[in-house]
Amino acid sequence: MHNLIEQLIEKFPLIPPLQRAEPICWLNEQVNDEQSFPFSMAMVYEAEARWKRFAPYFEAAFPEMQEYEGIIESPIMEIGRMKTYLENTYETKIEGKLLLKCDHQLPIAGSVKARGGIYEIVKHAESLAIQHGLLSIEDDYSQLYDERFRQFFQNYKIAVGSTGNLGLSIGIISAKLGFHVTVHMSMDAKEWKKQLLRDLGVTVIEYEADYSEAVKQGRLEAEQDATCHFVDDENSLDLFAGYAVAALRVKAQLEAENITVNEEHPLFVYLPCGVGGAPGGISYGLKQLYGSNVHIFFAEPTQSPCMLLGMMTDLHDEIDVAQIGLTNVTEADGLAVGRASKFVGAQMATIVSGCYTVEDVFLFESLQEMYNSEHIFMEPSAHAGFFGPIQLARKGLGYVEQHGLKPFMQNTHHLIWSTGGSLVPDDWRNHYLQK
Repeated sequence: MHNLIEQLIEKFPLIPPLQRAEPICWLNEQVNDEQSFPFSMAMVYEAEARWKRFAPYFEAAFPEMQEYEGIIESPIMEIGRMKTYLENTYETKIEGKLLLKCDHQLPIAGSVKARGGIYEIVKHAESLAIQHGLLSIEDDYSQLYDERFRQFFQNYKIAVGSTGNLGLSIGIISAKLGFHVTVHMSMDAKEWKKQLLRDLGVTVIEYEADYSEAVKQGRLEAEQDATCHFVDDENSLDLFAGYAVAALRVKAQLEAENITVNEEHPLFVYLPCGVGGAPGGISYGLKQLYGSNVHIFFAEPTQSPCMLLGMMTDLHDEIDVAQIGLTNVTEADGLAVGRASKFVGAQMATIVSGCYTVEDVFLFESLQEMYNSEHIFMEPSAHAGFFGPIQLARKGLGYVEQHGLKPFMQNTHHLIWSTGGSLVPDDWRNHYLQK
């Protein structure tokens, strides 16, 4: 291993500052190159159609969904006060407008994981019901809330490994449908998330190890039981599809606000990244819709830069952040992942413009400022995106110039993707705000 690290240091100048846990920015030279995918937009449109079929069920099962007509979605809003704060605090000019994609308030699960996690479970439920002659796609799906369906789904199990929010989304929807569900939680998972799941009747198994071990144990459980469906955060096409639908929604929202995205009006998107599933699916959809006019950056903690390390070295899941001396310990629980998804990393090879790292102290400063100035509360991990425009300006190594964007930066929209927050209990909110 020592020889490998020496070779990496020689080949990649960013490895030493990465080892020192300094905030860095890596730019992807392959972005916008040609690439074939084991995925298609047809699968995304199919996922959107399934979301619509399930809308009546969501309205029946979750009273708060009635005002959304059963559609799980979040708004986009401009955050001018936060932009001013970032510019003044970091003495950096952010050209264009700063927008927030408010996935911290997604209904049902309160995080971006509502998109992929809930989607995979409802797809599995639909498949089982159709397979056993209980449902057809022409039916009114509100009937899935009937007791006869809950009795049917109790014959089946769900398992997932999680650092927190994916487990919440899987647990909430699986328990509501009637599945027996087990969530394997890593040491990074917050206690309130475990308790919420247990209150819903979900089995929570805790590990004194990181995310990878929790996933491994969840996978083993499913392999030993033919009735158990494992939600594979590292490799699932269904999760990917559920997340990718967000791109269709964003496009419609921007058009509704008369926000143009083209060569002269670039869109920059900043996504917090753990193992890669949620940001990967969203990024795939955005790139398919906007091509080279969207510029996507993944944000990771300085102690857990698994996607940056995997993509930069092209080793993906064959290298762990611990191998370069990092701890994988961060308050951003959803981002505390030491080894990235090889599947997602490979798909992002021509999609992501770059990855950057951010210190935990910034996450809490941003959290407090957003609450004070914009009256919005988000989990610490949801704030990783805010460092993007700053890091790009400081350490982007000429990205704007390389891509001929300088004349158009005043027309730019910077979209910060929030990830979680609305389900955080009051005592934990106060804890974060005082930290």
